[in-house]
Amino acid sequence: MVQSEDLRKAGLKATLPRLRILTILEENTERHMSAEDVYRSLLDAGDEIGLATVYRVLSQFQAAGLVEKHHFEDGHAVFEMGSGEHHDHLVCVKCGKIVEFVDDIIEERQQTVADKYGFEITDHSMVVYGICKPTCES
Repeated sequence: MVQSEDLRKAGLKATLPRLRILTILEENTERHMSAEDVYRSLLDAGDEIGLATVYRVLSQFQAAGLVEKHHFEDGHAVFEMGSGEHHDHLVCVKCGKIVEFVDDIIEERQQTVADKYGFEITDHSMVVYGICKPTCES
């Protein structure tokens, strides 16, 4: 769990809005939240933090490496706490469900392809779109 000391190490002051937004992200069981999701959670908790502040803080967290930002097919950004470990995503195009996965065979194959073409992988992102089965929640 990220604490106020971690915010300071990232070069950010431990303000109430930052601490509240960090708590919302850490306690979220879905892992991927839009800025609007974070804002609604703050409102539900009785916090009076504006949507513009949420966007600004999420951008600061991303720049500091505390959160990762993803743009999936629907075009809007979602955020998740930075785990420090690489993973890929499956995204349902009907209900929006997101599943994280790690597959060593896929990772090895990507390295083989990069080696074949003389590339050094510095980063990558893999998102697979489909429909979750057997029953989509939409």
